[in-house]
Amino acid sequence: MNQDTNDQKNHQAPWNKGKLISQKSLLKLKEIWEIRIRLQMTKNIRELALFNLAIDSKLRGCDLVTLRISDVAQSNRVSSRAIIMQQKTHRPVQFEITEQT
Repeated sequence: MNQDTNDQKNHQAPWNKGKLISQKSLLKLKEIWEIRIRLQMTKNIRELALFNLAIDSKLRGCDLVTLRISDVAQSNRVSSRAIIMQQKTHRPVQFEITEQT
């Protein structure tokens, strides 16, 4: 057998071949509340806070997980607004932090 025949046998088709791939659809309000309720019922406070902050800020996941308490709070008090520099675009993003978050 020559090398070309071996390469063809070992080569897998891409996972998205023939599929229409696009941006994920936004969460619906009902889905957001279902996630919040589930996190509250399991008393998963950290995940609930991160989820609420993600909804408030619309930050990318990589920016969200690198946040520090000092980014959103000052002198033991959560700020009503915060500004974060995005890793991907290096642009500042300002967002409000709701009472629920």
